[in-house]
Amino acid sequence: MTSPSDPRHDIDGDVYVSPRHLAGSTFTGDPALAPLLELGWELKHDEDGNIHVGAPDRRVRLGYLPEGEDDGLWRINAYKDPFGPPTWGVCFNDHTPTEFVTAFTTALATAYEQGPDAYLARPVAGSEEHDPFLIVVPLIQQGWVIDNPRWGVFALQTPDGLAGLEWTTGDLDPAAELTTRDARWQLWAGESIDRAVWYATASTDTPVALLAAVNRCIADPAPLIRWRHDTHSYIEGMAQLTPILPSPPAPTPLDVRLAASRRPAALPAASVPRWSTTSRPALPGPRR
Repeated sequence: MTSPSDPRHDIDGDVYVSPRHLAGSTFTGDPALAPLLELGWELKHDEDGNIHVGAPDRRVRLGYLPEGEDDGLWRINAYKDPFGPPTWGVCFNDHTPTEFVTAFTTALATAYEQGPDAYLARPVAGSEEHDPFLIVVPLIQQGWVIDNPRWGVFALQTPDGLAGLEWTTGDLDPAAELTTRDARWQLWAGESIDRAVWYATASTDTPVALLAAVNRCIADPAPLIRWRHDTHSYIEGMAQLTPILPSPPAPTPLDVRLAASRRPAALPAASVPRWSTTSRPALPGPRR
């Protein structure tokens, strides 16, 4: 960890950030938009500079909202009826690592190509493909532990205590799930869920495959790359920052020739003494 008195506090340039749940956003939406735009989804800008992306069948919509009304930077909704209320909704706030959003949109693009039975698939307990428990498996496999179990909430937390997941059971308000953090699923990183630096929420009927893809990305032990000056104050005190050292340049032909010219000349073969562990010691010569 870095601190003001730590020499690593002066790290500059690109750095590896570990664990990755502390990496923060890259502050560009292009990587997460790309999987959907590659399928031909329509992109529009509003007068405030927000981006809206819609599926060809009008059943999935994404908003990238840097000028939105709150910190919900990414909002993705899906609809059985293009003119009805959302069937499911997901939100990532403005500090969520962009790679996690990209994992979601990549899985969404795959599901969209498979059809409505995939991107509108409801979680079903006990199902081989759609059991909600499959969402938490990648985290458990990476050592996330059950945290303060309480009535109606299943919670997991990282061993460092700086990220967690909550899965709320029972009945929830469908409208509140889409517009607040009172959703079926919530991921977060920070000192606690109430002081989260970043968070992501997903409503009750969000397909299991989409959320499992996000959790696999979060659980990946590999660090993420960030520009040092883009890491905010929370990361400075909590995450491990490792500078990315440039690779040494490959030697040029001139370098090779110069190195060869500096090598000492080899001794002639006749001047090299040959020793053998089986040779008898030389006999002394006659005295004079």
